[in-house]
Amino acid sequence: MEEQTIGYLGPKGTFTKMAVDALFDGGNFISYESIPACLDAVEEGEITTGVVPLENAIEGSVHLTIDYLVHYVNQSIIAEMTVPIKQHLLVHSQYNGEKIERIYSHSQAIAQCHQYLHKNFPGIKIEYTTSTAKAAEIAASSGPKVAAIGNHLAAERNQLKILEDNIHDYDNNHTRFAVVQKNPKTLKVKDHPHKQKTTVMITLPQDYVGALHQVLAAFAWRKMNLSKIESRPLKTGLGNYYFIIDVEQAYDQIMFPGVKAELEALGCQMKLLGTYPSYQISLHTPVKKA
Repeated sequence: MEEQTIGYLGPKGTFTKMAVDALFDGGNFISYESIPACLDAVEEGEITTGVVPLENAIEGSVHLTIDYLVHYVNQSIIAEMTVPIKQHLLVHSQYNGEKIERIYSHSQAIAQCHQYLHKNFPGIKIEYTTSTAKAAEIAASSGPKVAAIGNHLAAERNQLKILEDNIHDYDNNHTRFAVVQKNPKTLKVKDHPHKQKTTVMITLPQDYVGALHQVLAAFAWRKMNLSKIESRPLKTGLGNYYFIIDVEQAYDQIMFPGVKAELEALGCQMKLLGTYPSYQISLHTPVKKA
């Protein structure tokens, strides 16, 4: 098997990189500064595989990822991994009790720590970055009055202190990461517990009474378990939406074609976005506080 080339939302020290290290059994890893940059690299053949955040247990779906996969690239989800997320308050190595004047992090991380920031840093200046690792780089180069929110790996790589650990507002903080390819190939991964899942996109011909009920009924009477239903704008006008549906089973040649035929008879369209293993990964993240 040729060496797998895997791109991820970087730089090194992001949760995405931690997830990549935990799942893949070797490979050539390349970091990208944004989700679109990573997915574009897959589309253009620069890399064979991309890994990007898909959904957080606290803040919900990463809409940029979903919309980019639907509207801008032609790629399949060939695996996903769910990992625990631990957010920490990181400060400069020379920090000695100075008043923090500015905090950097990714918008999702800021949102995951909203109550902590509201309670402990009211009125503080919050700056958004492309990743938590990028925020750590900024904090490391900005002096002791600037902090970042990120993980222990970002702290180690940038020689930052962990001033407060586990500052996210809810203990059950997990993120799902999508593994995507344009031309699906076999992945070389480590052994983790997993189940099978299928994701489809469904569009309605028009917004009419009972439309969503009829869509869901096509799955329900076949006893197909749905773990997620989400609507997103089609970007063709107000009131026009598509639905992303996760089904807790692998794609087969009986049930899914039956659903598709039933929906097409109603004037709907169903597109397969991926059928794949869904991995549950535990990350061992020792924390050394300042």
